[in-house]
Amino acid sequence: MERIFLNRAAAGRALAQHLQAYAQRPDVIVLALPRGGVPVGFEVATALNAPLDVLMVRKLGVPWQTELAMGAIASGGALHVDRRLMREAGVSEAQFESVLADAQRELARREALYREHQPAADVAGRTAIVVDDGMATGATLLAALRALRGLGERAPAKLVAALPVAPADAEDRLGDAADEFVCALTPPVFFSVGQFYLDFGETTDDDVRALLGAAFMPPRP
Repeated sequence: MERIFLNRAAAGRALAQHLQAYAQRPDVIVLALPRGGVPVGFEVATALNAPLDVLMVRKLGVPWQTELAMGAIASGGALHVDRRLMREAGVSEAQFESVLADAQRELARREALYREHQPAADVAGRTAIVVDDGMATGATLLAALRALRGLGERAPAKLVAALPVAPADAEDRLGDAADEFVCALTPPVFFSVGQFYLDFGETTDDDVRALLGAAFMPPRP
């Protein structure tokens, strides 16, 4: 019988059990991918006694099947595109550019909404645990990890990709994008992330803002 998480908060608590090596460490920061990754990241950050921030990222969905990711963008201009999937799905360059422009506008909107004009957390030299509510194609997570790698001297010293659930080959799909991969559940049969949640309802913008406002944010040493 496959394991089912009650909701994203329960998934975050389960994931945190696999991350206890990072508890009470002043160099650790949890970066959650909005929107669904934020309730998970909140529980992880709380359990580890670590600060929480959002890492802005946006999936590029196939126009007629938006849940199917043909790529993703993240803050700082990071872009990941699955050209093979685009060809197989029959997505033209014009269609791709239209999806990309819409995603860039939405990313900017969420950046302003969630941060309220506050700068992103300083991750330079830190151990960044990048959290989402699960992984299907990996495009969104790859874009997020590459955005952090691309910060140069301002990049984290270590990147940990952390997920409640992902396909059995998830770590291989991410390759060397992360220094460590931590996952609570890697089922052999995987159709969608929502398959492993009893409640996989939408996380709203208000939910994200409330969780960020409630998160523990100790000063950097």
